[in-house]
Amino acid sequence: MEKLVRQFYAWRGYIVRGNVRVGALTHGGWAGELDIVAHHPHSGHLIHLEPSIDAHTWEERERRFRRKFEAGRRYVHAEVFPWLDPATPLEQVAILVSATRRELGGGRVIAIDEFMETVREAVIRRGPMCRSAIPEEYDLLRTLQLALCGYRRVLV
Repeated sequence: MEKLVRQFYAWRGYIVRGNVRVGALTHGGWAGELDIVAHHPHSGHLIHLEPSIDAHTWEERERRFRRKFEAGRRYVHAEVFPWLDPATPLEQVAILVSATRRELGGGRVIAIDEFMETVREAVIRRGPMCRSAIPEEYDLLRTLQLALCGYRRVLV
């Protein structure tokens, strides 16, 4: 899931960092790891995404995601993208199996199916591969393009 999210944002023109360790501790190790942080240099949009297919309780998720999102707020501007203005707003999103709650740990929640619908729509808009192939570096998106749009004609 993380690879697809990273590829989707990179394909859309974002500078993407994945599995970023932040907050070096004096005794070794790190304060945390951020799954995906992306910045769009033209729009200025800055987003921290934490995809998960866990089966934890909402209470456990609240604890885990609060810790992740707090680390994001603390370290994204300082360590991940230090050249950004510290006042740049940071959107934080958890991508989960279900989204019966819309807020978690200080971030927004979307369901995996919602994210996949966004990806599907963007890939279908691109059309058949023979006319406008998604670059090879985005192998997951390119595979979706072939499955959804075909090589010469739209399949769905």
